[in-house]
Amino acid sequence: MRSPLPPDLETPAAETMSRALEDRPTRIRVDLDALSHNLDRIRRHVGVPVMGIVKANGYGHGLLRTALHLQAQGIEQLGVAFVEEGVALRRAGITVPILVLGGIFGDQVTQFLAHDLEITVSSVDKLGQVEATAAAMGRPATVHLKIDTGMERIGVHSYSAGPFIEAAVASRWCRIKGVYSHLACADDPDSPMTTLQLERFLDACRHFERLGAPMPIRHIANSGGVLHFRDTWLDMVRPGILMYGVRPDVTALATVDVRPAMSLLSKVIYFKVVKAGNPVSYGATWAPEYDTRVVTIPIGYGDGYPRALSSRGEVLVRGRRFPIVGRVCMDQLMVDIGGYSAWNEDEAVLVGTQGAERISMEALAARAGMIPYELLVGLTDRIPRTYVGGRSRS
Repeated sequence: MRSPLPPDLETPAAETMSRALEDRPTRIRVDLDALSHNLDRIRRHVGVPVMGIVKANGYGHGLLRTALHLQAQGIEQLGVAFVEEGVALRRAGITVPILVLGGIFGDQVTQFLAHDLEITVSSVDKLGQVEATAAAMGRPATVHLKIDTGMERIGVHSYSAGPFIEAAVASRWCRIKGVYSHLACADDPDSPMTTLQLERFLDACRHFERLGAPMPIRHIANSGGVLHFRDTWLDMVRPGILMYGVRPDVTALATVDVRPAMSLLSKVIYFKVVKAGNPVSYGATWAPEYDTRVVTIPIGYGDGYPRALSSRGEVLVRGRRFPIVGRVCMDQLMVDIGGYSAWNEDEAVLVGTQGAERISMEALAARAGMIPYELLVGLTDRIPRTYVGGRSRS
């Protein structure tokens, strides 16, 4: 099934290209039942509401389809990076609360209010901009206050949060729904940074008690926090990569039973015998020591498959694991199948399972010298997304 485009991208040219890509042999298959399973297991694990993070095209899984499916599963909240992502979700029929996690410009506030998007307020100045716009429009703004506990990205430093929180509590047009921070080192279960950040965050939150104000929803746990740090779960968690069945790192503990939702698939498009000593691909960096069989797969770095996997990556064909040889090209790569046989249109698995063999996103990223996040979000829209499963929660 074709992944829908945001309405403002449904131009004739974009629509024509999207339909043309439907028949491309290279494709991403998203298992929506795996997504349901992962959400269920995370909920059972933490026992608090979940904000599902669907930014960056749903971590490569498709922004609209994943969000619609999570809404059908009764997810409590969604999170995106930019206002444009939130607007696209509203236009697609998403009605659950949506928090925009990124920083904002003052002239964007009207878009937030017009589309009922929750705003990250990260300074007293930003609070004033939101307050003024909300008053002018006669529409209260729903906000989450951002506290910086160690990322040094956006947000008021925890040690100077008092005046910020006091101003927010006094606001007439800003309704404080949440207060949050972001963990910098939660992917590492042994890092002391997470405990320090949690202490700073909870200390900042005590300003609400001192002011006699209701405590908003406190959220700080990302995927690493969900996996490794029970004390960070508080009132809500914000799993991103974990919700899609991928651990943040190969060393992350598997404390939650999640299943990969994404498979990256293609097909054999060409077969040939390469004689000993004849180099393969750009730069002539690899040549076989003996006559061998090489197949070509129509995927490359133009699709987001890393060039760093040149002569390092692996592909599954006919249930066996074979090495990529030579440099990954923009649109194609070559695989040495040795003395085995393969036919044109045989399925090639670049991420996923075939027979008893499996290539995980975590292992592939590590081999490329990347993190799984990079690999997932780098897979381009040139690869069509197809979806399987997806029953709504009864």
